[in-house]
Amino acid sequence: MRSGRKLAVGAGAILLLAAIVAFTVYQSHKNVVTVETSRALRQDLASMVSASGEIKPKTYVNIGANAFGKITNLFVKEGERVKKGQMLARLEDVQAEADLNATQATLEAARADALAAEAALNTALADLNRAKSEAERSALDWSRAEGLFKDALISQQEYDSRKAAHQATMAGLAQAEARVAQAKAQQESANRRVAQASANLTHAADVLHKTMYSAPFDGVITSVPVREGETVVIGIQNSPGSVLMTLADMSVITAEVRVDETDIVNVQLGESAEVSIDAIPRKTFKAIVSEMGNNAMVRSTGVSTSQQTTGNEEAKDFRVVVTLQDPPEGLRPGLSATAKITTATRSQVLTIPIQALTVRRPEDLVQNDEKNSVQAAAPRQASDSKPEIQGVFVIRNHQAKFLPVETGIAGTTDIEIVKGLSAGDEVITGSYKVLRTLRPGASVKVDNSAPKKEET
Repeated sequence: MRSGRKLAVGAGAILLLAAIVAFTVYQSHKNVVTVETSRALRQDLASMVSASGEIKPKTYVNIGANAFGKITNLFVKEGERVKKGQMLARLEDVQAEADLNATQATLEAARADALAAEAALNTALADLNRAKSEAERSALDWSRAEGLFKDALISQQEYDSRKAAHQATMAGLAQAEARVAQAKAQQESANRRVAQASANLTHAADVLHKTMYSAPFDGVITSVPVREGETVVIGIQNSPGSVLMTLADMSVITAEVRVDETDIVNVQLGESAEVSIDAIPRKTFKAIVSEMGNNAMVRSTGVSTSQQTTGNEEAKDFRVVVTLQDPPEGLRPGLSATAKITTATRSQVLTIPIQALTVRRPEDLVQNDEKNSVQAAAPRQASDSKPEIQGVFVIRNHQAKFLPVETGIAGTTDIEIVKGLSAGDEVITGSYKVLRTLRPGASVKVDNSAPKKEET
């Protein structure tokens, strides 16, 4: 009987001790926070700006209608490669060709009239020379007659006859000079008619030439929105004309992307980039920043802010062009592309995962032994402001400790730590919910196992 009672008492004592131990363990683990961690490491880091856009050739031209008419011939099709000067299309040219022929005939007639005027001028000049000779001879006769008449060697009748003959030759000379002036005027008029007909011929030839379209450079026909038999029109004010086709020089390929206004200050000409094209998955292509826009574009409309008369608070982008260094064959304008522009690089700098960064207000950092150092690191601000301190949580003796840090450039997943950490420090990276509520001094348990996927 006594033996059984002793056993019962011993069993009860053991159960009580086990309960006490279990309660103690439970209480000790009750406030332990499970966290994910990573190490501060030294590595090469690159800061990148990512932007989306589309593939475009550096040089392309929309070949528009230069005249009104019906398309009679399309000599190329979309995707065809052409050489400079190759005939691309032709419009109906019956009237233009007839006008050219008529103007050519008019020019030939004007040239014939100019030749006749030149011959008439030469005749008039010959008559003038003859009239001058006769005037010189009659002047000599008249001079001799005056001397003989004074000496009474000739009669009054002969004297009067020689005087009349001299006056007649002088009148003939004046008439010959007038005919020369008239012939010169006629020749000038004929030359002006030749110039006018020549100008009309140039105009007619230009009109005829505008019915034929040739390639301005070597390239690829990327678009042909018209068909043979359609009528095209030229553009006028506020009314665009018909576009026959688009010719692109595919020897130099670019990606035109839109960079957010908050990132554009980090982008510079000549910086390297990597371009990925949706149509060519799992491949990237080297590129260089070759152009940068100076005017912002409204993201929702794509209209430049310089073309708007009123301001708005919408998000804005800047146009950036990167030139592919070794583009693949078969690229087509308009393909969606993404450019990752390297804006800065650092070699063997101290880095941590970006998600480890967090912010706290000084009043949230409640540990007395750390409060003074944290407040010393905080910037001085007005008493009514709520300053926030950027930092990370590190593990010290199984507890979370908040350390203010200074950061440098940010990569895709990591960020540079300039001040506040040492290589090898174990920093808390997650989870996001834990980092948002974690307090300095909290007991932590590290669990870096991969999270289980939820069953669907």
